[in-house]
Amino acid sequence: MLADATTAPVEDLDPFGAIAHSGLGVALRPKVAIAHDYLSERGGAERVVISLTRAFPSAPLYTSLYEQRFFPELRDVDVRPAGLNSISFLRTRHRIALPLLPTVYNRVQIDADVVLCSSSGWAHGVSTEAPKVVYCHNPPRWLYQRNEYSSSRRRYWLASAALSPYLRRWDQRVASEAERYIANSSSVARRIKETYHRDAEVLPPPTSFEAGGAKEPLEGVEPGFFVAVARLMPYKNVDAVVEAFAALPHERLVVVGDGPLLAHLRASSTKNVLFTGRVTDAQLRWIYANSSGLVSASYEDFGLTPVEAAMYGKPSALLRAGGFLDTTIEGVTGVFFDAPAPADIALAVRQLRNETWETLRIAASAQRYSEVGFARRMRQIIDEVTAA
Repeated sequence: MLADATTAPVEDLDPFGAIAHSGLGVALRPKVAIAHDYLSERGGAERVVISLTRAFPSAPLYTSLYEQRFFPELRDVDVRPAGLNSISFLRTRHRIALPLLPTVYNRVQIDADVVLCSSSGWAHGVSTEAPKVVYCHNPPRWLYQRNEYSSSRRRYWLASAALSPYLRRWDQRVASEAERYIANSSSVARRIKETYHRDAEVLPPPTSFEAGGAKEPLEGVEPGFFVAVARLMPYKNVDAVVEAFAALPHERLVVVGDGPLLAHLRASSTKNVLFTGRVTDAQLRWIYANSSGLVSASYEDFGLTPVEAAMYGKPSALLRAGGFLDTTIEGVTGVFFDAPAPADIALAVRQLRNETWETLRIAASAQRYSEVGFARRMRQIIDEVTAA
């Protein structure tokens, strides 16, 4: 069952994270520390971490690699990267460092009352005497879902290297040390049960994306296009989306994101596909607001992009898998296709174009994922763990 992530009055939350209010007076809040795998690129997991630092503003943030220029929101946060961060080359190519991260995190010593680990593979391995609460974006794909993580055309050597028995043993051991597991979707909760034999509460991540902020148009781009927002990795299946638009010559696709497949995708795309690379939040707001809808064929653990698009009343055409099954109401906020196949995607895009959508109802569905409700529940979980 989904935990309550609905809108709550701001005054229900202590904005300073220092005191807890009750009818009996006030009490000091537990000392919280946050750990996250790496901060070398922006994505959905990194937006969650930004929300966690707002919920616990006095908490230091531990990570392996930190590229500051990508995270202006963390300017005033006490970010503590590992020694590995001194190798500037790795800050922009973090996948090369993945086999080293178990050792890196074993050496991260955290002194706190409770450690909140935002993890999809490594941060739950920090060393501490405090109880660990793991907000799990997914068990490591390169260990347990390699057919989705790598493609048949291009397999990352890291995916194979990470499948060593040592890394599996390490991951299982540190997972067993956690006091509590939180999943970002029903799908991930099932994977946690299958992988770690742990029950996990489902708490959807919030939309820290500010829909009402400034908008910056993309030069030369007219409204009415479809948009795909993703890291350009094999398991995101952006290549299938791009190929689908080759069969839709009268439609346009804007692909937002960067990654190792960018050059390949550009070379293989048709003229009705535009690649923007990384964009600012102001540009992304304009893109969502001026699009006809979102298209995604990726295996998402949660998938914030349909929620972000819904904030602007935009429907989505999505792969029937993963977290999309939690966030999207078929026929109300979007449509599904059953396989990441170009023909199936093209059919779903046509359906998205031809149906009439209630934009206000779509926008209202996004309110289930407020940052205020997320922060409130996370604080309750921390209080429950420390009280126990």
